[in-house]
Amino acid sequence: MIGYVTVGTNDLERARSYYDALFGSIGGKRLMQLDDQRGFTMYGVAMNRPGVVVTRPYDGGAAEPGNGHMVALVMDDRKKVDAFHAKALELGGTNEGDPGFRGDPKFGYYFGYFRDLDGNKFAVFNIAPQA
Repeated sequence: MIGYVTVGTNDLERARSYYDALFGSIGGKRLMQLDDQRGFTMYGVAMNRPGVVVTRPYDGGAAEPGNGHMVALVMDDRKKVDAFHAKALELGGTNEGDPGFRGDPKFGYYFGYFRDLDGNKFAVFNIAPQA
């Protein structure tokens, strides 16, 4: 159902460098880039799969992270959750919650949380219930 989500930035080139490295670590890349005033840049693995867009705000105002807004990225393995979370922090993101089980481990809810360079919040997760 979701085609893409958008996060704002106040420093487009810094954000592009961050996301190039971060999404590149899981096989993602720039799928679309508009070099206009906003610099709309879409990341993903394919145009027919959900993606993440980074851009300057359309109204020309400052980009600000929303209170209660979060982008959640699914991984097919807990080790990938750990690695992606670590990469986000290595690139200058901030930790909002170490990777680990949320709730009873038998339900398999494994999440890590971070903020990008502009303060946008992300979750990276894997759900694999224990048999």
